[in-house]
Amino acid sequence: MGVTGKDKAFVHPYMPNSVPEIKQQMLDELGVGSIDEIYKSLIPDDLLYKERLDLPEPIVNEYELKRHVMGILNRNITTEDYVSFLGAGCYRHQVPAICDELNMRGEFLTAYCGDTYSDHGKMQAIFEYTSMMGELLDADIVSYTTYDAGQSVSSAFCIALRAQAAKGHDNRRILIPSTMNPEIRSQALAYCRNAGEIITVGSDPQTGLMDLQDLEEKLKDGGAAAVFYENPSYLGFFETQAEQIAALAHRYQALCIAQPEAASLGIVESPLNLGADLVCGDIQPLGMHMQFGGGQAGFIACSQDLGLAEQFPTYMYGITKTGQDGRYGWGRAMNYRCSHGSRENANEYFGTETGLWGITAGIYLASMGPQGMYELGETILQKTSYAIRRLSEIKNITVNLFGGANFQEFVINFDQTGKTVKEINQELLARRIFGGKDVSRDFPQYGQSALYCISELTTEEEIENLRTALTAITEGRQ
Repeated sequence: MGVTGKDKAFVHPYMPNSVPEIKQQMLDELGVGSIDEIYKSLIPDDLLYKERLDLPEPIVNEYELKRHVMGILNRNITTEDYVSFLGAGCYRHQVPAICDELNMRGEFLTAYCGDTYSDHGKMQAIFEYTSMMGELLDADIVSYTTYDAGQSVSSAFCIALRAQAAKGHDNRRILIPSTMNPEIRSQALAYCRNAGEIITVGSDPQTGLMDLQDLEEKLKDGGAAAVFYENPSYLGFFETQAEQIAALAHRYQALCIAQPEAASLGIVESPLNLGADLVCGDIQPLGMHMQFGGGQAGFIACSQDLGLAEQFPTYMYGITKTGQDGRYGWGRAMNYRCSHGSRENANEYFGTETGLWGITAGIYLASMGPQGMYELGETILQKTSYAIRRLSEIKNITVNLFGGANFQEFVINFDQTGKTVKEINQELLARRIFGGKDVSRDFPQYGQSALYCISELTTEEEIENLRTALTAITEGRQ
């Protein structure tokens, strides 16, 4: 990266220490003659690429670099440009201006790694976030943020496995629903492959609900460390058997883990009050814009259970006494559990990069309050119901494949149209509409189906435009 043209020395303006003299000083300090020696000492010769990488020449002019990057970014089409009915784990919600205003402050944006004794403002902000999440979830213990919902689910599985092993129950199986978010399922399979085995429980083909008979048979035959469910499910319907699932899990000495949707918790009962032992999920709906690869953060929470709390991998923030009577400060509880407290003895590794999103979610919850969260959930329910009713009038498509009430998302089946979801989405895109997520590959049993998302920002006009567009597309009109 420090060479261009015919191996002419080049000092890159955006790469620290690229001055040849500085690089040589570092090599001398390391006692090696060249950077190549470092690579060759670490990478086997048959894997070492020996040619020059096929990279463009560096753009050294700051204006030209910005113009080049903006040219690439401007090829994207955002949900501000087109109407979007995409969800499936990342959602377009109203973000109060105060969220962006405060999380862009340098004290939060750049001071992500301060400690409890040196960064009291950030510690209090995170403590307030966990307190408000505890209120939203009816939980006593709420973790520091994880990378995303995928990690929070995977870590919850590992918590259950460790907690069960600590009690002498060494069953390594986790039972999950067949309708589980396929991306999170894939992540959990990879994350937990050396810790346990993930087993799929069947679902009712008509309702999508977990097959309780199959669940009990699997609990009888092989047992489980934990049973997991989503509510609402990835496919949008409510898992109305939450209490029965938890009761079955406990009957066979398994823990119950649930993933609620954060935006629904103003109107939906917390799974902890329906028998779940652990809850986990994503806080992206709480004040974060849709982003590609960012703007996600996960949570894990439980009731007052020290056995489970001991197995959490992340920071836990609390109020602690100081050396002065009557004065309190912020402290990290049981820090030895964490990779930041004890790398070699930690439960799992975790990073600190999502702390900014925890603070953002705290700002969002403080600005919304209980009434705001209730109105958010109520609005989404009403708009989702309206969309299902209006789209159901279109011939040759089946809207809300599983029936019943839905929160935010529902499945539309296009088998009778003779078109694939991909073809329909391409035609919608030509009409400046992002159609629903194609689920035909992940759930082939449901045919050519797509998952459509409605949020509080979806307008009546947008729903009517979608209805008009789908009517024309399914009838073969332009």
